Amino acid sequence: MSAVGYWAHEMLDGGEPYGDYQSMGLSNRQYDILRQVVEAARAAKRTQGVRAAEELIGRQAREACAEGYRDGGPSHGPWRS
Repeated sequence: MSAVGYWAHEMLDGGEPYGDYQSMGLSNRQYDILRQVVEAARAAKRTQGVRAAEELIGRQAREACAEGYRDGGPSHGPWRS
């Protein structure tokens, strides 16, 4: 399971992340994806139940990370060569 998926499941179950996104082992981009996935999963949980929310997490985290990293790395910032 990806770090985004792991934290999304933790947060869906009511857990709170500790520290900031870096202490969670996430990049800023991954943290943005996490927030979007958790928001969608919570809505799905309310309307469709836990199983649908968990399936959504797996699917949406995988798709969003693949899309966000299809170029292989950061798209901007001082670390870009």
